[in-house]
Amino acid sequence: MTAASTGLITEAELDQLEAFLFSSAVSEDALDLIGTHGLLCAVNISPVKVPDQEWLDLLFDSEPKWESDAQKAEIIGLLRKLNHTIGHDLYNDQETLLPCELTLDTDEDEDEDTTELTIWAQSFMEGVFMREEEWFGDDEETVAGMLLPIMVASELFDDTEILEIRQDRALSEEMAEQIPELLVDLFLYYHAPDK
Repeated sequence: MTAASTGLITEAELDQLEAFLFSSAVSEDALDLIGTHGLLCAVNISPVKVPDQEWLDLLFDSEPKWESDAQKAEIIGLLRKLNHTIGHDLYNDQETLLPCELTLDTDEDEDEDTTELTIWAQSFMEGVFMREEEWFGDDEETVAGMLLPIMVASELFDDTEILEIRQDRALSEEMAEQIPELLVDLFLYYHAPDK
């Protein structure tokens, strides 16, 4: 069965979505495709449901300059399809393929010092912050421990422990590689009936 026939997003649709998110129709502060994927991973794992409109508002930052109602319906449809695809992978205990390299190493030749994985992780944490109390409510220590590789990758935290891990290149790279497996673990932690 193809992705199209199962309601899962296709490569062509991802390309279309990426082109729109890079276009001048959206705010400069809107998430790109990598950030969108990070946010939607958190939305799917969230212990409580996050309404579509809430994550769409966060994703776009402000209302895009739609060419038409048809374009708006198509793009939002693709975002919902991506959201469904991520949820489908997590529900079926499949590691989610991240749309970026699992590395915190920056390319020496490039000016940017933020890796794509850091962008993904920052957006994931934005999704966590939307329902922070529910994420950490029952067992803050366990959840923080599970989230540690994503927190390290996000560069949003200045706790001593996290800064020390960031400075240990081998350890932070090892943690980065654990993230796809970790997403499944987090999903099961909140959604497996026998937890």
